[in-house]
Amino acid sequence: MNMIFDSFASAQSFFLWAIFSASLILGLVVNKTNFCTMGAISDWVNMGDLGRFRAWMLAIAIALLGVVVLEPRGLLDAGASFPPYRGSLLIWAENFLGGLMFGIGMTFASGCGNKCLVRIGGGNLKSILVFLVIAVIAYFMVNPFPGTDKTLFTVLFYDWIRPLAVDLGRNQDLGTLVGGVENALDTRLWIGLALALALLVYAFSSADFRRSLDNILGGLVVGLMVLAAWYITSNTVIDIDGEQYSLQSYVQEWDFLAESDAGKPADSRPLAPQSFTFINPMGQTAGYSASGFQRAYVTFGVVAVPGVILGSFLWSLLSRSFRFEWFSSWRDFFNHLQGAVLMGFGGVLALGCTIGQGVTGISTLALGSFIAFAGIVLGTALTMKVQYYRLVYEGEAGVGAALLSALVDLHLLPEKLRRLDAV
Repeated sequence: MNMIFDSFASAQSFFLWAIFSASLILGLVVNKTNFCTMGAISDWVNMGDLGRFRAWMLAIAIALLGVVVLEPRGLLDAGASFPPYRGSLLIWAENFLGGLMFGIGMTFASGCGNKCLVRIGGGNLKSILVFLVIAVIAYFMVNPFPGTDKTLFTVLFYDWIRPLAVDLGRNQDLGTLVGGVENALDTRLWIGLALALALLVYAFSSADFRRSLDNILGGLVVGLMVLAAWYITSNTVIDIDGEQYSLQSYVQEWDFLAESDAGKPADSRPLAPQSFTFINPMGQTAGYSASGFQRAYVTFGVVAVPGVILGSFLWSLLSRSFRFEWFSSWRDFFNHLQGAVLMGFGGVLALGCTIGQGVTGISTLALGSFIAFAGIVLGTALTMKVQYYRLVYEGEAGVGAALLSALVDLHLLPEKLRRLDAV
C-alpha cells in the first residue's frame, strides 16, 4: 500500500522521519541485545559459540522472507535500489576484496559500521575516531577531490580492479540468473523461501538459541527494520493531478513539476528504494557537514546515522550502562585507526558492510552480496585466528606462520601446511 502525499516536501519529510524512527529502534535494540556481527564471528572462532551468529542468520531470514514475498505483490522494489545490488555488472573482485578488507578492519576497530554508531551512543570515544576516518574515506571514495575529477577509487583501484568485473547482460540476482528474466520474480520467491526457511531452521535448531531472548529479539528486530526501510523507501509517493511519482522520479522531473528549485535535493539517487547500510551513509554525513548542513544533502543515510546513535544512547541511559571509554594505549589507538581505514576503503569497495551487504544486500539475492559476505566473514575469522596465535605464542610466531595455521584451522589449506600447533 502506497503512502501518498500531495507535495514533495511532505513526502520527503515523512520519508526521512520514518527512517530516523526505524534507525532509532535499530540502535536501541542492537545495544540492548548486544547484536554484533563481529562479535558473532568472534564467538564462533574463539569459543565455538554460535548464538550471535544464529541471530545474524535470523535477521537475514526475516529480511529475505519479507523482500521475496512483498516484491511480487508490487509492495517493494529492490530492483531499482541504491546502491544497485542487482546491477548487471558483477564487481566480484571489488565485492570480495572489499569484504576481506572490511572484515579485517572491523576486527581491529572493535566492530562493524553499525556497531561503531551503537558504541558512540554508549559513550565510546574511540568509535568517534573510527567514525570520522570512515566518513572521510567513504566520502572521497565516491566524490572527487576539490578542483579535480579524481576520487580515491579512481586513483587507487579503478584501473586494476574494475577490468575484472563481469557484465552478465542481466541482473545478478539468483532469481534472474537461475530462472531467466521472464521468470525472475517467481524464481526469486522460491529460492528466497527455501533459503529463509533453511536459515530459520538453522537458527532455531539450537536449544540455547531458543532460550536466548536477546539473540532472538536482536535478529528479529534487525531483520524487520531492514524490511521496514525497504517498504518505506519503495512506497512513499507524491500524487500530482492523479499521477503518482516516487521521490526519485519526482526529482528527476523537477523542472516540469516544481515551481522553483527551493527544496530540491542535490542528488536523486539516495531517494531510490534502499535499506540500511552504514559505510556510505557515514560518507554522506561528511558531505552534509561539508555543505554547511544544507537540507539538499539530507539523505536516508544522513538521518540513519544519528538515529542509531540516539537509539543506542537512550538504551544506555535506561540501562545505566553509559560510560565514557578512551584508548587504553597507543597500540589500541593505532589498531582502531588502521581498522577504520580498512573499513572505509573496504565498505565502499564491497558495496556495503555486515548489515549493508550481510543483511540488506542478501535480502535482494544479489550474487555480489553473497561474495561480499564471504569476504567479510573470511577476513574477520582469519584476523581473529592470527591475533590469537600471536597472543598464545607471545609474539614469537610470525604473521606468515600464524596465517597459514589459521587457514588450516578454517579448513582452507591442508593440514601439512600448518606451521604452529593448533590452539
